[in-house]
Amino acid sequence: MNTPIEVLSSLVIGTVESVSPSDIRVLLEPDAPQTTSINAGIPRGFPRINGYILIPNEQGAVVGIISWIGIERSMYPKRIGLKDFGLIDLPFPIRKLSVVPLGTLIRQNDNSYELQRGISVFPSVGDKVCIPTALQLRSIVEASGENRRVAIGKAPLAENAIVSIDPDKIFGRHLAILGNTGSGKSCSVAGLIRWSLEQAKKEKSELIKKKIIQEDDKSIHVNARFIILDPNGEYSKTFIDLGSRVFKVQPRNGEEQLTVPAWLWNTHEWGAFARAQTQVQRPVLIQALKGIKEGYTLKEPIKRRMIRFIKGYMMLLGGIIKQGALGYSESPGCHRCGQILENIVTDAKTYFYESREENTIPSEIKSSLNELKSICEETVARRKYKTYFNSFNETELRQIHGKLKSILMLFQADESGSESSNIDADSPVSFNVADFPDYLEQISDEAGGNVANNLQYLIMRIRTMLSDKRFSYVVAPENDITFEEWLESYIGKNMAQNGPIAVIDLSLVPSDLLHIIAAVIARIVFEAVQRYKKLNEGNELPTVLVLEEAHTFIKRTIEDDQNSAASIECRNIFERIAREGRKFGLGLILSSQRPSELSQTVLSQCNTFLLHRIVNDRDQELVRKLVPDNLGGLLTELPSLPSGEAILMGWASPIPVLVKMKELPKHMRPESSDPKFWDVWRGIEERRIDWQSIADDWRQ
Repeated sequence: MNTPIEVLSSLVIGTVESVSPSDIRVLLEPDAPQTTSINAGIPRGFPRINGYILIPNEQGAVVGIISWIGIERSMYPKRIGLKDFGLIDLPFPIRKLSVVPLGTLIRQNDNSYELQRGISVFPSVGDKVCIPTALQLRSIVEASGENRRVAIGKAPLAENAIVSIDPDKIFGRHLAILGNTGSGKSCSVAGLIRWSLEQAKKEKSELIKKKIIQEDDKSIHVNARFIILDPNGEYSKTFIDLGSRVFKVQPRNGEEQLTVPAWLWNTHEWGAFARAQTQVQRPVLIQALKGIKEGYTLKEPIKRRMIRFIKGYMMLLGGIIKQGALGYSESPGCHRCGQILENIVTDAKTYFYESREENTIPSEIKSSLNELKSICEETVARRKYKTYFNSFNETELRQIHGKLKSILMLFQADESGSESSNIDADSPVSFNVADFPDYLEQISDEAGGNVANNLQYLIMRIRTMLSDKRFSYVVAPENDITFEEWLESYIGKNMAQNGPIAVIDLSLVPSDLLHIIAAVIARIVFEAVQRYKKLNEGNELPTVLVLEEAHTFIKRTIEDDQNSAASIECRNIFERIAREGRKFGLGLILSSQRPSELSQTVLSQCNTFLLHRIVNDRDQELVRKLVPDNLGGLLTELPSLPSGEAILMGWASPIPVLVKMKELPKHMRPESSDPKFWDVWRGIEERRIDWQSIADDWRQ
């Protein structure tokens, strides 16, 4: 029976030649394994790139990962023990390794091992280097870190040890899955979601059996929320067995209509879509949104109309007063002042008689409205004999403007306890989107002059959107839903009773609308989890937002084109989520084949990386800069990784691990497989075409 010292000596494969904080050079013994090692008890490939070695010290053993293997020619062989060094030999090849230090493997009292990230005691020149045993390898890969509950694959360079993750770490600190097309990114995204939900469901069932928690109903609901923004329509059928909700522009077979009503948009999103100019159009747009939302919160239609009437004339008279004498002096076009006063008389008279029949209008407002009519009538009557009403003075106009303001204040006092008193332009208040351009047109007509001219393009842009069926299906649906219903559909009901996954298929969303739709959904999800935490004593609502083809939504640089404002708005909200989402329980999963095109702000906030094959030099260089610590040199293997293998590194994995991901059954994979050109060309797979049906679907 071998003693511990003999066992340890049999594992020695070399000595430390040089040491730096980021690189340790190892000189292999002449009798160290060449290609296959049996030192640790079973055959194992050694040395290998991304393989592990140990350097024992007083704390345990420094764990290193091999990043380079080479040979150096020596004038004499390296001898061990009592040998005759006087003999003349031919030049002898000396094998060397370059090792990146990762952490410290500490032996526990029960003879198990625990890996701790970081190194407090570096090795010295001449220290022995050992090959790890099978138990030590499993401890490095399997037992590193707590709560690693979800198995995602195996480590081929560590005796196929199971690689598991902690869901709190991988979803709570943002995850980036990067790799070229065909490297297995989409399957990794689908697998991480599926394996996590299946394991959660399994453990919840065990807790119910042990009566640690109570069964909520006959089916075991996993109270999880994954929202997938899918620009290519890959995930529509991936999670059907898990009860996914699928939203599409043209739904079929149990899918739901994608609706992101325009009344959900805030002023920034409206401004970006309509390309509103900052100086003139945006302030009017904000005023119009606030006005129409306030009006639609009033239950009585007459109140809506009366408030619009008051606000409109206040704005008109306010503009004339600001012009000073020019507004009501004898000059071309200035007779408009008198026409406005006559219009106030006509409208006030109409609303006065209507309000007398309406019991919901307070008597104080009715009498004030009658007084306004009388003041305007008297003012106009005194000036009738003057041509063009050129003799109005500022005092009279300010008196009328003040009366309009006092009536508006009476309305506000009347509605002080109602919802409308707290409404602003960004409040998610439902209104008929088809009425919005008409409301803007009314404001434009009342403003007149340069303001009206500047608003015409804005109004035309909005009318075009609503008249285009591609837009109207999404932003102005015929069967509108309430805000509460929208939140339940897209984020999920209480206890995720309608399923833990929402797949939002954006493949047929018009390019003009794509970034706005993504921005609105992301913003509402972010604000929803913020408000949940506020109203629930600081408890977060764990939610994950998945961005497939993330470079579509968060580009690093945005070209100066007509959609640049919408792209910038989309990028801004995701950058905010990347910076602040973790505090509210909102995690991000980014999947992209072009990391060099992604926003650096978002990428820098990702704490975990799952790196598939990356061939492009620019992408490789960027990834090396993003990875933590001194591990950039480990990524030289990225261009040669086979499909389905990836390097897991970052917060969710104490050390970098090469993972062969678990394979999903074909029916559970996203629809992103490579096209079968050769089988179609040879006739093995049939592809018939009916262009008529395609054209009909296109036109619809």
